Amino acid sequence: MSLVAVVMGSKSDTEAMKPTLETLDGLGISYEVKVISAHRNPEKAREYGLAVRSQGIEVIIAAAGGAAHLPGVLASWTTLPVIGVPLATNELEGVDALYSMAQMPAGIPVATVAIGTAGAKNAAYLAAEILGLKYDGIREAYEKYRNKLQGDSQ
Repeated sequence: MSLVAVVMGSKSDTEAMKPTLETLDGLGISYEVKVISAHRNPEKAREYGLAVRSQGIEVIIAAAGGAAHLPGVLASWTTLPVIGVPLATNELEGVDALYSMAQMPAGIPVATVAIGTAGAKNAAYLAAEILGLKYDGIREAYEKYRNKLQGDSQ
C-alpha cells in the first residue's frame, strides 16, 4: 500500500518530479503517482482529495507550475498533510507557483518547498519526517541519510 501520493498537474511535470520519486525510492517509501489538473479536471481533483485517505495515503506531494492551484485544491478536500512543489514552467521561473502555494488562506495549509530540484527532493524528505513519526523504518532511513550528510560536510 502506498503511503505517499505524488500528484502532478500535467504529464509534462514528470521530469521535474523525478528527484522526488528517486528520493522516496531511496528512503524505501511507497508511493503512487497521479496526474490531475486542478484547472482542466477540477471534479477529478475533488474526488481524489475526498477519497485519498481511504486509500491508505498519509501524505500528499503535489507539484504544479504557473497558477499552481493543485496543492491548494487538494488541501481543500482533505486534512492529510499536503506538500506543494512549485515548478518553473513559464517566464516567471516558478515564482508565481511559489506564491500561489505559500499564500494559502488560514486553515487550509500547504507546506511549500523551494522551486527546482532541491524543492523536489525536500518534498520527499519532509514526507519522510512526517511518516517517521509513525514508521520506525522510515525514520531510521531518513536519520541514516541525515547522518551521511553530516559526514559529507566534515
